[in-house]
Amino acid sequence: MAAARDVDVPSLVSAAREGNPRAVARLISLVEDAHPALREVMAALAPDTGRAHVVGLTGAPGVGKSTTTNALVAALRARGDRVGVLAVDPSSPFSGGALLGDRIRMSEHAADPGVFIRSMASRGHLGGLSWAAPQALRVLDAAGCDVVLLETVGVGQSEVEVAGTADTTVVLVAPGMGDGIQAAKAGILEVADVLAVNKADREGAARTTRDLRHMVGMAERDGGGWTPPVVRTVATSGDGVDELLEALDAHRAWLGEDGLRARRVRRAAGEVEALALEALRARVGSVAGADRLEALAAEVVDGRTDPWAAADRLVEAVGEGVSSSGR
Repeated sequence: MAAARDVDVPSLVSAAREGNPRAVARLISLVEDAHPALREVMAALAPDTGRAHVVGLTGAPGVGKSTTTNALVAALRARGDRVGVLAVDPSSPFSGGALLGDRIRMSEHAADPGVFIRSMASRGHLGGLSWAAPQALRVLDAAGCDVVLLETVGVGQSEVEVAGTADTTVVLVAPGMGDGIQAAKAGILEVADVLAVNKADREGAARTTRDLRHMVGMAERDGGGWTPPVVRTVATSGDGVDELLEALDAHRAWLGEDGLRARRVRRAAGEVEALALEALRARVGSVAGADRLEALAAEVVDGRTDPWAAADRLVEAVGEGVSSSGR
């Protein structure tokens, strides 16, 4: 725990609550590094979370996610909102860091104290998000952001994971990319709260919009359920961005406090489960856990037990170990 003592967590958290960008950046770095002080950080931040509207932006590469994010930042700042941006990029195979780091489009906001922009590496995590994204979102929330924009890496069908991380999910498509068909294949319509046809000044935008609205209309929904609007945007010029922002606000209002809480409870359940599973994996990977696993595997090979029973015994043993270490 010596490494944890090297970090003055109370001072960092206090500065982050005041919106100090260096403190926020430092806390997110602790998250990415899985620093020993991370437990203390999350415990200290917990009372200050739950206020930011988390908006996920996803879609295939080339649809203009970064440009749309930049346009939304400008629109949100124009009405006085504090904005956080968490942009998840592919990982460098050499350093493990963000490969693109292409927040150049957002450079105009870099000096704005009301905007915090951070790139994170996906580090091979499937689903378009970094494993550390939920904790990083919590840091930005506690730092006083009214809206946090979560831009995913853009890896295709596994992008649906963003729906479990955001309060409102925007799926971006572009004309001429076959996105209407791809949306149906990937189940994108099931996760989209808002659909945005970006690059709407291109040929085929009207057809793409029409096809998406047709598919939205055919989807089965409970009575009174939310119907995802389809808006057209040209993020490079800002056309349609106000309409997109209105759609985001409308979805947040439709959720209400009860609906928002239900989404966040599901999100927290997934996060808690992931942390618990990681603890179990670490326990199995320890010397004692590896020895136990090898012994059970030998019993299976010798016919003294079956794989299901062996797995039950391993889970029981590992679970007891985790519980005792947590006390």
